[in-house]
Amino acid sequence: MERRTHKTVIIGEVAQAHEGSLGRAHAFIDMAKECGIDAVKFQTHIAEFESSRLEPWRVKFSFQDADRYDYWKRMEFTEEQWKGLVEHALESGLEFIGTPFSIEGFDLLWRNGVKSFKVASGEISNVFLLKEIAKKAEKIYISSGMSTWSELDKAMTIFRDRQSDIVLMQCTTMYPTPPEFWGLNIIPEMKQRYSIPIGYSDHSGTIYSGLAASTLGIDALEVHMCMNKMDFGPDTSSSLTMEEIKRLVTGVREIDIAICNIRDKDEVSKQLAGVRSVFSKSLALKHDMKSGTQIDYSDFLLLKPMIEIPANQIDNVVGNILKNDKKKGEFLKYSDI
Repeated sequence: MERRTHKTVIIGEVAQAHEGSLGRAHAFIDMAKECGIDAVKFQTHIAEFESSRLEPWRVKFSFQDADRYDYWKRMEFTEEQWKGLVEHALESGLEFIGTPFSIEGFDLLWRNGVKSFKVASGEISNVFLLKEIAKKAEKIYISSGMSTWSELDKAMTIFRDRQSDIVLMQCTTMYPTPPEFWGLNIIPEMKQRYSIPIGYSDHSGTIYSGLAASTLGIDALEVHMCMNKMDFGPDTSSSLTMEEIKRLVTGVREIDIAICNIRDKDEVSKQLAGVRSVFSKSLALKHDMKSGTQIDYSDFLLLKPMIEIPANQIDNVVGNILKNDKKKGEFLKYSDI
């Protein structure tokens, strides 16, 4: 039986889960490799080029940052440190995806060998950044987390003539995202509207959303990573632990096989002929019967295996005359009637 495969690119989103610790950032790369996922994604923040002291908190969680600007500042790494993270990921066989929030952030990543980029949902109207990414990136993931169809239509015109791989990610910017906002129905709508690969960026904090999205034939699945559910930070409730990600990966890989190996029921039934004979039943006699007796429904037992007259032929057998003496428990043969 031929087995065809489809592979969903599974992305581990680190975001700010490293808490500004370079060692912890490298540990997430090792975690991604251990989980068996395909890519690791980091957000690249340079506070002075993307924020101000007026930026409000999405969630006021920090005990050490005076404001959001200070938080982004604490999340920064030096260019040399970013280079080391990129090299670590690539040497581990992982795709490194960078999410810049400024032209300067994009340039930093590009200088250090990053070829795959994610457009964050809040940057969908940042035409300057989108055009810069469109000019250079080899692969682009685009988040739709807060966008209207009109905003997505406008953004997609920037990438429409590109030769690079583009994956549009269905996403809902809620942390965590409850089931009624997963928006799985939007995935086929996106496929029809844009005729490009469609992915799913999950913020549910469970494996169920990603598994459900995988059954729709998505091309990429992004999940947030955390070391454990007690981690500090704004995204922990929306993240998966190593063990959860491993279970998710196992499920997605099996779904990948299932969705591209659709079978015709009749074809499968033929291929399972040997199994059918074991589980199906034949017509057998409930009691001793003499030759010349007219056969009735009450004369039969239905017994496994299916080696003589199949049980589904009982209507065609009833009413016939028995030609041979038969013992209780014997299977009836066509030559007996």
